[in-house]
Amino acid sequence: MSEQEFDVVVVGMGPGGEEVAGTLAEAGLAVAGVEARLVGGECPYWGCVPSKMMIRAGNLLAEGRRIPGMAGDAVITPDWSPVVRRIRAEATDNWDDKVAADRFTGKGGTLFRGHGTITAPGQVIVGDDVLRARRGIVLNPGTKPAIPPIPGLAGMPLWTNHEAIETEEVPESLIVLGGGPIGVELGQVFARFGSAVSMIEMSDRLLSVEEPESGDLLGQVFASEGIAVHTGTAAQAVAYEDGHFTVTLSGGTQLRGERLLVATGRHTDLAGLGVSKVGLDETAHHLPTDGYLRAAPGVWAIGDVVGKGAFTHMSMYQAGIVIADILGRRAHAAEYHAVPRVTFTDPEIGSVGLSEAQARDRGLEVAIGLTRLEESTRGWIHKAGNHGFIKLVADARRGVLVGATSAGPVGGEVLSMLTLAVHAGIPVQRLSEMIYAYPTFHRAVSVAVGQLL
Repeated sequence: MSEQEFDVVVVGMGPGGEEVAGTLAEAGLAVAGVEARLVGGECPYWGCVPSKMMIRAGNLLAEGRRIPGMAGDAVITPDWSPVVRRIRAEATDNWDDKVAADRFTGKGGTLFRGHGTITAPGQVIVGDDVLRARRGIVLNPGTKPAIPPIPGLAGMPLWTNHEAIETEEVPESLIVLGGGPIGVELGQVFARFGSAVSMIEMSDRLLSVEEPESGDLLGQVFASEGIAVHTGTAAQAVAYEDGHFTVTLSGGTQLRGERLLVATGRHTDLAGLGVSKVGLDETAHHLPTDGYLRAAPGVWAIGDVVGKGAFTHMSMYQAGIVIADILGRRAHAAEYHAVPRVTFTDPEIGSVGLSEAQARDRGLEVAIGLTRLEESTRGWIHKAGNHGFIKLVADARRGVLVGATSAGPVGGEVLSMLTLAVHAGIPVQRLSEMIYAYPTFHRAVSVAVGQLL
């Protein structure tokens, strides 16, 4: 085995890990980047970027179908081939990370291909290479799809988000196991391109971690688009025969589909990462860190493994704090009271901070403001596809917002002002004194604010 010494070893070169490794290398540190899959991580190849390309295409089809009654007539003919070409071009020629890898090594970093395992404090093994870290190790292992232990599922030719993104054909029928963000986003896309989609969710509504109004709204929209949603039930067994899956639900109902997309969550293998060698619990779901993302002496952790939100923007936010901490620069401690997230369905579901239920569980004196976009001037103008709402969750005692949801045609964009309000603790009274442009979707925020006073 060869031994090499570096200032910092970064295990996992997803967006945050690549940012840490590249920036530290540019600062003159000797940096080793370790990646078992593709440099850049899940986001640019099978996550955020290609999935939103698919969603953009599906939304164009939906908008075209809304033309009758508003702008004339239209005949919409879905074609998956442009989507395939665009995704493959974005993924740098069929999932090749040469551009990203060269970007890192061009900054002076050293890239090691393979699975990195901590074997002692300040030491990582990758294949036959022993990497010693003088300053420390940064963990950004990301996550992999979690496949539930459903009888008959093991060994099946199922889809995860990888196969769904890479497919060159739209299946005639698709069963989606899981009604979280990945499941609902991809399910709606394939439905709009002609798949007969059925969705299974154990909770009593879609997007169960969001406000009830979000799941209810999406359920209504999906029903109108012909997506069969089965909530409050679980898959009991899976069979595959003659090119089709049969999923048996807890009530005995059977669903049949050409493809089965499993979107039931993601997980990290902490034991395989060797975290016990630095005193961390390898059986935990996430690694606890302090405000500067320090998980143990000489060990930082960022991204999904920290458990503060499996988002690229979270990983990048944490990366900036770690970079400053390692370089001895002034760094602000991480804050998680205003974490924004968006599910890019149509309508988009954007949310930030606490839900109403979470706020009540914390013993806050809760006040709610809620208005429907259909009742706003912009919603009336928009007409077809104007589904949505603004929901504000306020701490009445302090007079500030602690959470908000923006659902609508541009829900994620309207969320920006609400994220600022929650993050900065802007008084509700002050929000009521703002000037809101007319006629916009964000003007509906002023109506919800008015209900809090």
